[in-house]
Amino acid sequence: MSSEWLVSRPHIDSRAVAQEGPVTETSLQTVLPRLSSGSGPAGYRSAKYAPAEWFSNYHTVLRQAGTDHQEAKKVQRGSKFLNQTTEAATLKKQADGTRMLGERLQNIHHWRSELQRHIERLRTDIESLHTLRIRLERATDATETPYAIATDNLTCRATRLGPDLVRDSVEEELLKEVDLIRSVQALLKSTTEQVIRQIKINRDTKQTLEMDWSDKHQAYNLDNNCGSYSNMSPDTKKHPSSAALQEQVCNQTSWTKFTQDNLTKAAHEEQATDSLRVLVERVLGDTTKDLQVQCSIVDQAFSQRCEELTEAKSQLEMKHRQALEEIVDQERNIVLLQQAIYNKEAPLRVAQSRLYTRALRPNIELCRDDPQISLEDEVRQIESTVGSLQQQLSEARGSLSHLEESRTALEKDIQCKTHSLFIDRQKCMSHRRLYPSVTKLTGY
Repeated sequence: MSSEWLVSRPHIDSRAVAQEGPVTETSLQTVLPRLSSGSGPAGYRSAKYAPAEWFSNYHTVLRQAGTDHQEAKKVQRGSKFLNQTTEAATLKKQADGTRMLGERLQNIHHWRSELQRHIERLRTDIESLHTLRIRLERATDATETPYAIATDNLTCRATRLGPDLVRDSVEEELLKEVDLIRSVQALLKSTTEQVIRQIKINRDTKQTLEMDWSDKHQAYNLDNNCGSYSNMSPDTKKHPSSAALQEQVCNQTSWTKFTQDNLTKAAHEEQATDSLRVLVERVLGDTTKDLQVQCSIVDQAFSQRCEELTEAKSQLEMKHRQALEEIVDQERNIVLLQQAIYNKEAPLRVAQSRLYTRALRPNIELCRDDPQISLEDEVRQIESTVGSLQQQLSEARGSLSHLEESRTALEKDIQCKTHSLFIDRQKCMSHRRLYPSVTKLTGY
């Protein structure tokens, strides 16, 4: 069995090597142990460290341990300082975040309150405009009654007879009333359409504010929940990607401007609603006043016309009575004239018979003596009287005929006036009593 040298494995401190640099041949020679001098029996003697090397080795270990200890202390001090610094910064940042969340909650609460106030105002405006729309529709429906009355009055008065079918002041005022009612209806309908448009705009604006309020209410609850989180909260989790910049995120200015624009739009519509409300009230008041004034004018024209007809009818009836009396007197006069003419026939026959008989006297006896002259004068006088009486009778008969015509004309005119009075007073004026009241014309 051959003998061999047993060499121990060199001890190399990796930390020292890492500090001093790469291992070289010279360094390896430094750490390689030197063989002890002398030789011994195989199996009992091997390469061993010298005591100096032993001391050097454990001193090296001690130095390395001291260095590691110092390095550990340094790291510990740095860690403690960093821990304290970061802990304070973290707590400060967390406190700032909590404070900012509180400020954000106050800001959201402010704008949410403003939105709520304008939403309530718009809801009230919509209800008031709805009430005004109903009033306008009722007022429009109420004008149908005056229109029907006015047109019925014109239709009834178109049935007047003869000379009473005249375009008098009543008809002119009725035509004005019809035109006025049509204008009022057109104005009320256009105002109603304007109110309906404003209601739609207010509803759209209210819906926009409600959506904004809903978003802010949800954001308030979320931020309030965020503000309630603490380091001891059990419901917090890690969300590594939560700090990444979110897409479509607005800044504080655009966020505020969005709500301010909505509130400005709402305030504008509220002001428009107020103006429209004033306009509707004025329209209802003015149209009602105009209709009432025109109704009074027409009623006054009817009353005046009825007075005129009554007066004319009274005069005609008085003339009719006079005409009847004149007719009676003239008929008596005619009878008297006829009797007078008849009474002249006997004296005329006597005178003519005397003249005829005396004309039979013979020869020289046929003398134109005083009796003859008297008889001739008598005949001429009677004939002249009869002629005058007949002329007077003819005139009396002509007068009687004229009186009869006048009586007929008076009766026809009286009938016309009676018919006109019946139309104006019994039909038209009684129908006009159904004219709607101010309350109905204003939509109540």
